[in-house]
Amino acid sequence: MIDIAIILLFLLLSLLIGFYSSRHITSFAHYSIWTRSFGSFAICATLSASFIGGGYTMGNAAKVYSVGMVYAFGLLGFSIKEILVALFIAPRMSHYSDCYSVGDMMGKHYGKCVKVITGVFSMLICTGILGAQVSAIGALFTVFFNMSQFLGIIIGFGVILVYAVLGGMRSVVYTDVLQFALIMIGIPLILVFGLYHVGGWNVIENTVPATHINPLLQPHSVGLLCMLALTFVFGEILVPPYVQRLFMTKDTIHTRNATFASGVISVPIFLISGVIGLVASVMNPHLQPNEAIPYVVMHAMPVGIKGLVIAGLLSVIMSSAAGFLNAAAVSFTNDIVLELMPGKRLTNRAILLLARVVAFCIGLGAVVFCMAIHNILDILIYAYNTWSPIILVPLVAAIFGLKVKAKHFYLSGGAGLIATVVWSLGLHEPYQVNSNVLGVGVSFIVFLFAYHLLGKRHPAQAVADSV
Repeated sequence: MIDIAIILLFLLLSLLIGFYSSRHITSFAHYSIWTRSFGSFAICATLSASFIGGGYTMGNAAKVYSVGMVYAFGLLGFSIKEILVALFIAPRMSHYSDCYSVGDMMGKHYGKCVKVITGVFSMLICTGILGAQVSAIGALFTVFFNMSQFLGIIIGFGVILVYAVLGGMRSVVYTDVLQFALIMIGIPLILVFGLYHVGGWNVIENTVPATHINPLLQPHSVGLLCMLALTFVFGEILVPPYVQRLFMTKDTIHTRNATFASGVISVPIFLISGVIGLVASVMNPHLQPNEAIPYVVMHAMPVGIKGLVIAGLLSVIMSSAAGFLNAAAVSFTNDIVLELMPGKRLTNRAILLLARVVAFCIGLGAVVFCMAIHNILDILIYAYNTWSPIILVPLVAAIFGLKVKAKHFYLSGGAGLIATVVWSLGLHEPYQVNSNVLGVGVSFIVFLFAYHLLGKRHPAQAVADSV
């Protein structure tokens, strides 16, 4: 009963923060980025809480449970990516102080049509990653409360829908700060009590195959490790909810510091989550992999602390889900509807209502998506294929000040998409080369050829010149 009371208190507190944050949300600008006034700590907390989601914790542990630590080490590609963004991308974000979305950034450089296309792909990747978090919610409620996955999703995700739909990004950031604190406490506690339960690290070394702990001992795992690292370097780089957070700081110094700190924080969290997968494999080698972390919590944690840790796991999922839900709604509203709507523009109140309705509908769509694909980390990898090969190269080129044309985007993004589809669905990813990585590579090569062969854009594009 103590554990249940702690969990209910956490859910209630999240709802109260959401309701409080929804006050004074009177425009779409408030809903999407609030007032661009957050400091380094708040943005670091919300960035970290957002990307340390169900896929990178429960999905990570599930893959380690099945295959070994190669997946946890591969996830460090994400950490490298975040640090690179802090060093090279964040300082340039002052040139986009009037933007609400990635679509706005692309529209500045490539035009209206590309903005709409970016909005479509923003929707796809946000819904896919949101689906991973929804799947993780179902797994948690299945193990902890012995209910069906669908019912668990309805209960757990319902809380997220309420505060994310009402309060927008302001409520997401405020709840993320609370959830970040619980994550930083809860994830390490699972490992500590799990190791104590099985008898220490020596028991794991004597029970788990050495290749599960050190992937370098198995030759074919080296290629897999490299491909995984590259997949996570490219997979979520500059995806919509992370870019939104780069718009929300007081200045680029806060943006850089917050992003760098979140990248550093991710390293121990990813490794700890992976080791928990090894602990679960020692405790019970016959689990469904997605139940690895919940199983350790249920069987190794004492009363009271167990409730706190479960709240931390819910925080992991809720923070990420809320961010991607908001970003998807912002992308659809700002990049698609408002760009394609002919004639008279909507009022601020109508746009805000539209964004909230869209957020609710996207949440329902994510539930359907997660029920069709069962492994959480696999959902993430599928989602990546709808983003990086199409958007990443043209976006980075524009941020770094190249004088780009719309033709560069169409050729580069189209080539990346075709390469990804053919490599994934037609050839089934031979040679352990991930289709996402291949697609980004093809997109980059085609962009270079297009940029040099088709010529640079005329000087009228002042935004690109000033970056």
